[in-house]
Amino acid sequence: MDKDSPLITRDWLAIERTKLANERTFLAYFRTFIVFLGTGITVLKLEFFAEMKPFGIILLLTSPIILIIGLVRLFAVKRTIKKHYKV
Repeated sequence: MDKDSPLITRDWLAIERTKLANERTFLAYFRTFIVFLGTGITVLKLEFFAEMKPFGIILLLTSPIILIIGLVRLFAVKRTIKKHYKV
């Protein structure tokens, strides 16, 4: 596909599917972040899980890393789509 030629409907729909897939992937990262964060807080707060406190701390420290990876990936793919297709 030439960069100066207008997009046909099929190409435009493919780009839109790629954008939606990118957002869906970010939401999966975000969902994982929420689960790790919630589980870590639960493990630390409940006395029943007193022996698992190091695991809770690991979950709490891992959760923002997952969120950052998801955000970096989201914006990197958005930038790539804009660069290649000028949309």
